[in-house]
Amino acid sequence: MIAIRKDDELEAMRVSGRMAGEVRQKVSKKVRPGVTTLELSEYAAELIRDLGGESAFLGYQGFPGVICASVNEAVVHGIPDKRPIEIGDIVSIDVGVRYEGYIGDTATTVMVGVTDTDLVTLVKTTERALDAGIRQARAGNRVSDISHAIEQVAVKGGFSVVREFVGHGVGKRMHEEPQVPNFGKPGRGPVLKAGMTIALEPMVNLGGASVTVLDDGWTVVTKDRRPSAHFEHTIAVGEKAPEILTKT
Repeated sequence: MIAIRKDDELEAMRVSGRMAGEVRQKVSKKVRPGVTTLELSEYAAELIRDLGGESAFLGYQGFPGVICASVNEAVVHGIPDKRPIEIGDIVSIDVGVRYEGYIGDTATTVMVGVTDTDLVTLVKTTERALDAGIRQARAGNRVSDISHAIEQVAVKGGFSVVREFVGHGVGKRMHEEPQVPNFGKPGRGPVLKAGMTIALEPMVNLGGASVTVLDDGWTVVTKDRRPSAHFEHTIAVGEKAPEILTKT
């Protein structure tokens, strides 16, 4: 069953969404050469604590990090570690904040002194794909209208879309119905209704679409080890237009 949020629930999700967006924005500004992803995670922990929330990721199905930090060929679910960030890296910062029982989930990909035009185009295209998907999140459309819009932008840019991991409903739990693939034909899947809350998150690869999970059991990387970008917002489906709950 897909949850339809009541007004008080939507207001609670606006709060957790704003928190997650603020943490994402502040942590992203700390991404620079020499900083480790573990230091970014520790900073995020401070921010979340000061806001009065808690990490929705830490301990979730055993995940050991406060945030996910995925570098270069890492697509999602990267565990923060002591590897220093280098010039030329792209770093996905994924933040989940729980506040009073509701979750905001959001991500961005930061370029660190990137001059490679293919990488720049990859990151910008992935962000545009998210925007295209969000525009379809209105009552009366179907889930795959979002999926199709995301895929069209990515493929037109010459990139591939990850298929094994998808967007998802979010609210009281991190992963709820519906699943929202980043690919597919339009006009399929559940009808979108006002009050649905969904995390849309295109994961777009410079090379092939195939991915694999590293031995740590979490970090998802591209099989060809070429870079991947990731953007995400939690949105509320609206009658005429979506509301981005994690926007800052």
